[in-house]
Amino acid sequence: MLDEGATAPDFTLPQDGGDDVTLSDLRGRSVVLYFYPKDDTSGCTKEAIAFTGHIADFEAAGAVVYGLSKDTVAKHVKFRAKHDLGVGLLSDADGDVCERYGVWVEKQMYGKTYMGIERATFLIDGTGTIRKVWRKVKVPGHAEAVLEAVKAL
Repeated sequence: MLDEGATAPDFTLPQDGGDDVTLSDLRGRSVVLYFYPKDDTSGCTKEAIAFTGHIADFEAAGAVVYGLSKDTVAKHVKFRAKHDLGVGLLSDADGDVCERYGVWVEKQMYGKTYMGIERATFLIDGTGTIRKVWRKVKVPGHAEAVLEAVKAL
């Protein structure tokens, strides 16, 4: 489990636009990395739209925002186009990054237990240090809370 003050594990993942994103290449900027369960589901769509609604504010504060799930790049492309999303979507198809960030967890729904992505957000500063972690995120008001934390850096 990663905590505030830890060094964010580096990764290189494909993005919905076709380019790879390497976390260490973003040094000098704040990075908002939010993990979400699945493209085009109710909560995940609301979260992506909320971050998109504040993307200019995040950029003005010197931050870049990426959503990350195990969905494929092709699914991300469709999801982004369908909802006109302004955040980059990263594909962790093999789940390695989800494991390293501690968000691949046992979940329960309707009495069934299964493994899935815990909705979580990591705020990483320009040195690669995790400055804030939100776990078991509730979508309403979350993007705004993250934006305030970015501005406070």
